[in-house]
Amino acid sequence: MRSYSIGEVERLLGEKAHVIRYWERAVPLVSPRRSESGRREYSESELIALLRVKHLVRRRGLSPEAAREVLIREASGPRQDLRARAYEIRALLVRAYFRSRTNLP
Repeated sequence: MRSYSIGEVERLLGEKAHVIRYWERAVPLVSPRRSESGRREYSESELIALLRVKHLVRRRGLSPEAAREVLIREASGPRQDLRARAYEIRALLVRAYFRSRTNLP
């Protein structure tokens, strides 16, 4: 599975690195691993979670902490089967978007 550097995440999300790092602290679902050199490496699922955080913060006007609560509710609330399917569809769309932005096959 492909991983993304913080620079790539900055470019894909249109957010500065310090904002992304702040969201990492506020939303424990995003916890990038570190390379041997200590650089952050984001998985595709973390990238999707960050995109959802961006939507909740920038479009809906929530704080990152409130966005965390929304993500937790979405993951554990009723009708999880429908939410899981919606998440899968969202992930497919996001992958297609990221591939178009990074020129990947």
